[in-house]
Amino acid sequence: MGFKENLKAELAYKNILVKELASISGVNRRTIDNYLRENGSLPSADAAVRIAAALGVTVEYLITGQEWQKQNISPLFPDARVILKNLESLSRRDQKIVFSLIKSLKEMESSEKNV
Repeated sequence: MGFKENLKAELAYKNILVKELASISGVNRRTIDNYLRENGSLPSADAAVRIAAALGVTVEYLITGQEWQKQNISPLFPDARVILKNLESLSRRDQKIVFSLIKSLKEMESSEKNV
């Protein structure tokens, strides 16, 4: 995914409208709309930095979809962030069910590799 898709995903994840992002970032709304168009342009470095700061992410994340951290933590892709957001809205009981399902899937995958 590229800048346009990652920006769209982040706006959806944070539930922010383009006009709100424009207000927070100081980047013109029409300019942001242009970044989101099918054949939209890429932002200047200055605009990318302001948009990323307004969204609380890095420019690298907006461009690559990956958030590299100094700790040894795997990057979160936009789909993973949506999953985490949905997981947070579940009851604790349902979260445990999801964790059990993930654990079972990993165990199945591991046993298949050993065969």
